[in-house]
Amino acid sequence: MKLHNGSLYWPQTVSQVQAYPELQDTITCDVLIVGGGMSGALCAHTLSKYDLNTIVVEKRTVGSGSSSANTGLLQFSNDTMLHEFIKKIGEEKAVRFYKMCLKAVDELELAAKSLSKEVDFIRRKSLYYASTSGDKSKLKKEFKTLSKHGFPVYFLKKDEIKERFGFEKPAALLTDGDAEVNPYKFIHTLMEDAHHKGVRIFENTEIEETDRDDEYVYFKSAHGKIAAKKVIYSTGYETIPFAEKLGAEVNRTFAIVTTPVQYLNKWEDKSLIWETKRPYFYMRTTVDGRIVAGGLDEERMEAPSSEEMIRERGQRLLEKIREHYPNYEMEVDSVWGASFGESDDGLPFIGKHPKKENVYYLLGFGGNGTVYSMLGAEILKDLILYDSHPDAEIVRLDR
Repeated sequence: MKLHNGSLYWPQTVSQVQAYPELQDTITCDVLIVGGGMSGALCAHTLSKYDLNTIVVEKRTVGSGSSSANTGLLQFSNDTMLHEFIKKIGEEKAVRFYKMCLKAVDELELAAKSLSKEVDFIRRKSLYYASTSGDKSKLKKEFKTLSKHGFPVYFLKKDEIKERFGFEKPAALLTDGDAEVNPYKFIHTLMEDAHHKGVRIFENTEIEETDRDDEYVYFKSAHGKIAAKKVIYSTGYETIPFAEKLGAEVNRTFAIVTTPVQYLNKWEDKSLIWETKRPYFYMRTTVDGRIVAGGLDEERMEAPSSEEMIRERGQRLLEKIREHYPNYEMEVDSVWGASFGESDDGLPFIGKHPKKENVYYLLGFGGNGTVYSMLGAEILKDLILYDSHPDAEIVRLDR
């Protein structure tokens, strides 16, 4: 499956990345992580702190799949609002899940600060605005719900948005506790540091399960074999048949990065910005003054192959930025289309396989993939070491 097409921006920000060998031997391990994207990298980083013989296998190269098309917004608020989650899964579980996401952003910050290289992790506020006047009531309800449960949120009226952000919208929520990151730098540095701590990493290694017994799950690749006591599948949006059974689908989206903007005036605190409309438009800034924007989601699984279509979507996204900031001088520098997954209930799929012993999944379906990957890495670490985690039930595969 082709996960993205177009000109990706993040790989251009890194001059050289560490390469890893293809598996050529017969080896054993305590934990095998299948997938070398954001989820696999955060699992490797988390498990590297413990006395576990851990291996990562990636069928392409590290960070070259969906994660390289990640736009690096890290938010505790979800595509599904908290008051909507409460209707779906009940107040206690919904609030717990939102607090898990807020905690995960803090854990991502700790991870970023612990790394040997800079990954452009910066704490940010988020502006979530009403796309139409009709959405004001939803935002007011969400404000009351978030406030009731102690989340850092402020309600902004039309004139406040204009004064602080320079464009007019009917109303907005301003939240604290979010962040941005360069996802490509983040993945590669997580992997490099985990590798230095003893995690073995193999690229260009596609494996398939061949057998299992009471102690090991056995795999083979073109030139090697692995016997693993535990297996984590962090294969992202390519786990399609299994994901469909769980209740998820894969669609596609578009994103751009602009040329540098000389003065990002009237963009308070360089906050992350998104809207209530679905599919929604969103944007953020980069450390060198560019704007990252995305949206125009379509219900098609494959990443777009037409360069003309990708360029046209890029211009549409540029015009969306200009609707907010008509005085900014900028052009499209990079544009791409990519596949992304969404679960039916808005929650990720994390935990033990319901029928197979010693097999775990970390599938961060949704707009908060990196946040889900972080909370998932913590949950799976506890399930592997202690066979329990207090929040595992919320995101379990057989919910």
